[in-house]
Amino acid sequence: MTTQTLTRTDERFLTSDVFDRDQRVPRPVHGDWDEPGKRIPIYHRCGVLVVGGGPSGTAAAAAAAAAGADVALLERYNHLGGLSTGGLVIWIDRMTDWEGHLVVRGFAQELFERLPAEAVAGPAREDWGSQNTDKAGYWSHRTAGFHGVVTWSPTIDPERLKLLSQEIVIERGVKLIYHSWAATPIVEGGTVKGVVFESKEGRMAIMADVVVDATGDGDLFARAGAAFVNDIEQADVHHCMNTSWLFGGVDMNRWIDFKTQRPDDHAAFMARGREALKLFERPFVSWRNDIALFMGPRQSGYSALDVDDLTAVEVRSHRAMAAHLDYFKAHAPGFEDAYLLQSAPQIGVRHARRLVGTDGVWRHRWPDGQALPDEVAVSPAVSPKFPNISIPYGALVPQALDGLLACGRHISCDRNSHGFMREIPQCWLTGQAAGVAAALAVAGGVQPRAVDIARLQQGLLAQGVYLRPGATVALTQSALAA
Repeated sequence: MTTQTLTRTDERFLTSDVFDRDQRVPRPVHGDWDEPGKRIPIYHRCGVLVVGGGPSGTAAAAAAAAAGADVALLERYNHLGGLSTGGLVIWIDRMTDWEGHLVVRGFAQELFERLPAEAVAGPAREDWGSQNTDKAGYWSHRTAGFHGVVTWSPTIDPERLKLLSQEIVIERGVKLIYHSWAATPIVEGGTVKGVVFESKEGRMAIMADVVVDATGDGDLFARAGAAFVNDIEQADVHHCMNTSWLFGGVDMNRWIDFKTQRPDDHAAFMARGREALKLFERPFVSWRNDIALFMGPRQSGYSALDVDDLTAVEVRSHRAMAAHLDYFKAHAPGFEDAYLLQSAPQIGVRHARRLVGTDGVWRHRWPDGQALPDEVAVSPAVSPKFPNISIPYGALVPQALDGLLACGRHISCDRNSHGFMREIPQCWLTGQAAGVAAALAVAGGVQPRAVDIARLQQGLLAQGVYLRPGATVALTQSALAA
C-alpha cells in the first residue's frame, strides 16, 4: 500500500492523502444462466420520471413539479439527498463566488432558507467574501475559508436535510417511490420511454414522456446506449471512494486549538497516525461542535461499477472507522470521550461515468468566464484565478439518445471540470435545470434537445436560479418579439 499526498493547485479545491487499493483476487468464472422471458406489469405512468433521489434528482423532481409536470421520483434508499445526507457529505461545497456573491441559488437557496437554524453551521452572510485575515483564518478550519476568502460552504444536519427534501417534493405533488432500484431503461427507436425497476414486489415498469437520469453513475444513459467517458484525473481525489463516518462526544474547538496553537505536536500526531493506521484521515467540523466528520480515507484504484470493489471499500472504511476511534481517543485533544456515532449508509462514490453531451463544461473555457447562450446555471470557479463558470444546457443532453436528460455528477464535462461539477451545489444546479427542461419538453410535446432555450431560461429565472445577462439575450429578444 502506498500513499500519495497531493499538491494544491489552481485546479484543485480539496487535497488529501490518497490510498491505493489492496491487491485484487480475480473473480472466478461460473458460467451463465438464461433468464426466461417475462411480462412486466406497469406500475405507473407519468410525464417526467426522475431516477435517483440524490441532490440532483431531488432538485430535478421539485423543479419539474413546480413547472407543472406530473412527476415521479424513484429512489433506491429510504431517504432523499444522496451523498449530502446518506453519504454524510455534510460539508456543502462553496455556493458563493470569490467576491462573496451567492451564485448557487434556486432550489439550493430554498433548502437553506427552510432548514432550521440549528441544522446549519457557517459564516454570517455579511462575512461572505471577506478577506479579513482573522475571519478567513478562523473559517479556514471550519470548512468556509479558502485562498484567504470567507465563503458560504456550510455544514448541515443530514437528518434535517433528508426530511426537508422529502417534504418539498411531496408538497409539490411528486409521486415518491422509495426502496426501488432502476434496472433497465425501456428504449424504443432510440428514445427512452421509461424504466424497469426492482423492488420487494419484483420487476415492474414506469412509463414516462421524459426520463431524467440522476443515478450519479449514468446507469440509465449507459444502458440505453448513450456515449460516455470514464477517464479520470490521477492527481485529484475526485476518482477515489470511501465511506464517511461521524464520531460523537468530541470537542472540535479543542481539536482546532490543538491544530492551530501546537502545530508541531499536530504534525507529529498526524505522522504517527499515518504510520500506525496506514489508512488515515483528518477530522472536519460538522454542524455541531460535539460531532466530528471524517470524509475518508480516500481510496484509489477501485471502480464504482464493480460490486467486489464496492464491497472492499466498505470493509476497509468500516475497519478504518474503528481504528481511528481508538487512535483519536488515545492521542487527540477533544476526542477523549468520542464514540462511534454513524457510518454512512451510502458509499462515497465520486466518479464512474460522464455523459458525452451535445456540449459540456470544458477546462479551456474557465479563463474567459463567458456566459454561454444556453447557460442554465453558474458555478463558482475553483480558485480566485478564474471567473465564474457557465454551465450549458448541452451538458445535460445526450448526443443522440432522445427522451432522456442527465444531471448530477455524470453530466458532460472533462475530467478537470468534473472535480467541482460533482459537488453537491453543482448537482442541485444541474438537477434544477434538467427538471425545468423536462417539464417544458413534456408540455410542448418535444424531445428535450428541442426545448426552447429562452423559455428554459425564463423558467429557471422564475424559480430563482442565477443566470448572467449575457446568457439571456435570446430570452430578452424573444420577450420583445412576443
